[in-house]
Amino acid sequence: MSISTTAAEAARRELGSAFAGELIAPDDAGYEEARKVYNAMIDRRPALIARCAGPDDVAKVVSFARDHDILLAVRGGGHNGGGLGTCDDGIVIDLSPLKDVEVDPEARTVRVGGGCTWGEVDSATNEHGLATPSGIISTTGVGGLTLGGGLGHLTRKCGLTIDNLLEAELILASGERVRASADDHPDLYWAIRGGGGNFGVVTSFLFRLHEVGTVIGGPTFWPVELGAEVLSAYREFLPNAPRELNGFFAFATVPPAAPFPEEIHLRKVCGVVWCYVGAEEDAANAMAPLLEALPAPLMHGVAPMPHSALQGAFDGVYPPGDQWYWRADFVREIPDEAVEIHARFGAAMPTMQSTMHLYPIDGAAHDLAASDTAWSYRDARWGSVFAGVDSGPANVEAIRKWTIDYFEALHPHSAGGAYVNMMMDEGQERVRASYRDNYDRLSRIKATYDPENLFRVNQNIEPRA
Repeated sequence: MSISTTAAEAARRELGSAFAGELIAPDDAGYEEARKVYNAMIDRRPALIARCAGPDDVAKVVSFARDHDILLAVRGGGHNGGGLGTCDDGIVIDLSPLKDVEVDPEARTVRVGGGCTWGEVDSATNEHGLATPSGIISTTGVGGLTLGGGLGHLTRKCGLTIDNLLEAELILASGERVRASADDHPDLYWAIRGGGGNFGVVTSFLFRLHEVGTVIGGPTFWPVELGAEVLSAYREFLPNAPRELNGFFAFATVPPAAPFPEEIHLRKVCGVVWCYVGAEEDAANAMAPLLEALPAPLMHGVAPMPHSALQGAFDGVYPPGDQWYWRADFVREIPDEAVEIHARFGAAMPTMQSTMHLYPIDGAAHDLAASDTAWSYRDARWGSVFAGVDSGPANVEAIRKWTIDYFEALHPHSAGGAYVNMMMDEGQERVRASYRDNYDRLSRIKATYDPENLFRVNQNIEPRA
C-alpha cells in the first residue's frame, strides 16, 4: 500500500472500534501538535500517529505495520536526541496515555506505564521516601532512558536504571504480549537492559526502589577560565569518593533566573552538580576534599531537597521545543591532553544552553560485569555528552559545529563506544562499538524476537541467526 493519508484510512478500517485510543492523520486538527518531539531540530511527518490506550492497542498497531510493511517508530517521552521516536511517512506508536504508576512501598517496587515520564514516577515514589535511578531531567521518558541504560544522579549509589529493572511487559513484532524477567524470557530480559527499543514495545516496567527521600544536591560553579584546574582535580577526586556522593562535571552558562545570584547570570562556568544520599553533614565531609583543593567557587548551591526536586531542577532551562545536537563517548581516563581540550571547548560554548556533562560510571554501576546486561561499558568511568542547544533555529549550524568539533577532538581519548541514549544517527559501526562483545549475542536475540527488523527506528541491532 502507498504511504500517505491512506495509512490512516486503512488503519481505521482494519482496527475499527476495537482500537480504544486515537488515530491521528496529517489531515486531523491535532496532527501538528501530536507529531512534535522534544528536539525541535527533528521535523518529521508520520503518515499516522497511533495514540495507544493500552497494550491491546499497541499489539494491533504493531501487527498492522508488520502486515502492511510500513515503517514503525515508538515514542515514550519523545526526548530522543536523534529523533528516533518518530519517522517520515510511517506509523508512530505514541505511548503517552500509558501513565499508570503503582508504588508498593512494602515490596519496594514501582510498576510504571510505558508512556510515563520520570517526573511522574519520582513524584509518586518520593511520597514514600523511595526512588529508583533515573536521569537528570524529569520530562525524560521512562522507556527511552531505561532501555538505553539509565545514567543519572543515583548511578554511583544505586546503579544504572537497568540494574534496577525487575521485569518488563512487551509487545513483540509478532503481536504477542510477553513478560521479560530473570525467570521469563531471560534472554529478552538480558537484551532490553541496554539494547534499546530493538526487541519490542515495552508497555510496562517494574523497578526496584531504594530509600532515597531527601538528598543533598545542587551545583558548585567556578569561572570557566578555571576549567582545566577544576577538571583535573575532579578526575582524581570523584572515583575515590564514597558511593553516596554522585557529582557530574559540567560546562554551562548560568541561567538568568533564581536561584542563581544575579551577579553571575549568563556567566560561563565549569562545575559539579551534586547528589548525596545521606545526612547533610556527611555530604559536606564527602565534598570537602574537592572544595578545599580548589579556589573559592562563584557559587556553592548545595542544599537538602527532595530527590524529585533535584530531578526537575533543569526542566526550566531545557523545555521542549529547543534545537539540540548531540555527540557522546564513554571514557575510562581523562589525561592532561583531554583536560586541555575540554577547557578550550568549554570556554567556547556557542549558546547559553549548550553544555558538556561527564556522568560518573562507577560505584554500584561497576558491581555488574560487562556480560551481565546488554550495556557493556562497565569498565568506563564516565559517560561524556556534548550538547549544542539553542531555543531557535538561527544558531543550528553553530551548535552542530561546536558539538562535532568537540567530540572529534576528544574521541581519540575515549573508550570507543557511547551511551546510545545520547547518540544521533551515526551508523552501524558506531552502534557495534557501543555494544562491543555483546553485539553478536544481541543480534542473535534480535533474530529470535524480531527477525524482519520491524523495530529498526532506533540505534539498530541487525538480526542475525
